[in-house]
Amino acid sequence: MGWVGRLFDARDTLARMLLLDLSGLGYLVFGAQGHHGPTSTQWVLALVAFAVALLFHRRPLVNLVAQAALLAVAFPLVDDTTINQVGASWALLELTMWAGRPRTIWLAAGLLAAVDLTDSIGDPVRRLLSGVFGLTVEVGVPLLLGLVIRTTRELARQAEERAAAEQRRRESESRAARAGERSAIARELHDVVAHHVASMVLRVGVARHVLPDLDPRVSEVFDDVHGTGTAALNDLRRLVAVLRDPDGVRGDAALTAIEPAALPAALDAAVDRARQAGITVEADVDPGVGSLDAVRGQAVLRLTQEALTNVAKHAGTAARARLAVAVVDGAVHWEVSDDGRGSVPAAVPAGGGHGLTGMRERVEVLGGRLEAGPTGAGWRVRTVLPAGGVAPDGPPDSPARPPEPAAPRPRPAGPHAPEPA
Repeated sequence: MGWVGRLFDARDTLARMLLLDLSGLGYLVFGAQGHHGPTSTQWVLALVAFAVALLFHRRPLVNLVAQAALLAVAFPLVDDTTINQVGASWALLELTMWAGRPRTIWLAAGLLAAVDLTDSIGDPVRRLLSGVFGLTVEVGVPLLLGLVIRTTRELARQAEERAAAEQRRRESESRAARAGERSAIARELHDVVAHHVASMVLRVGVARHVLPDLDPRVSEVFDDVHGTGTAALNDLRRLVAVLRDPDGVRGDAALTAIEPAALPAALDAAVDRARQAGITVEADVDPGVGSLDAVRGQAVLRLTQEALTNVAKHAGTAARARLAVAVVDGAVHWEVSDDGRGSVPAAVPAGGGHGLTGMRERVEVLGGRLEAGPTGAGWRVRTVLPAGGVAPDGPPDSPARPPEPAAPRPRPAGPHAPEPA
């Protein structure tokens, strides 16, 4: 509300009343009408009005009633009622700004108008009309100003509440996105671990049957390993049941973990899927990705699907995208960029993640850092998935440069706009 809000703040009521009283005192000393200055009656009424304003500065209704009563007394006793009129008008302004119910405001305005009109009873028509016109200054102006300040203050409060609610909504959506991505990672981790544990249990069971003449101690070890592996599988199934929510899994997110050797073919399938939507995709995939562990391989696939989906949503069918995946010293260098020249969003199904928030969560779990931001007219997303869980200092193409800060990508209007980074 700016300076108006600070001037008419509820905490500064006493300061406003002091300034009003000092102004009235200056008027009495320097500006009052008459050859001999204000009369003793005028001084008494003014001082009482000053005291009432200070005493009831926190009770605007009581102050208004008292000021209106003093004004009614001043009309027949003194010729210059300016002090009491200003006091009553200011009391109406304070009441209009801070009254709890609108009905109180209108009753107070009617009371002050009635008191003011009593001075015009029995006067000629010309003077009566002049008195009615004076109501616009004594009653209308403070009433209008108070309503403006009251409305402005209410609008500012509502704007703050909406901003706070929007902030809470964004934080809630971000937490939900991170929780959803962590659940997806947990499901995939279960698939990876369960696959290997089941394979070990199967091999131990085969060994127990094809080697019947083993030493009893070795057989006991085999039995213990087989029982422990079976129990581990059962525990995994029970724990992951809490995380599995088939209704909340979209599209490719429902896929189980892939074999590392199948990763190049899965990446090719993701690229073909984007091309079928009309996007021109240039793919440069290192054959070494087939030797990655299952967790990082799954992450590379999910990141590629989500990034190409975002290209389709934002850059459109006329865009050109480039996928680059390389394995250098065990670390995976991954990047997807586009030229941003599309105009019509492509109809590509969702990639199963939660936009940049989910991608960043998945990368951070593996010790990397996702960088997303504009590059020229387009957009670029890149990261490095370290071999030992520690991210290198920079991306492969510019290790000496500081990381480019992530900037929010312009989003199209409508319900399908993805969340910002």
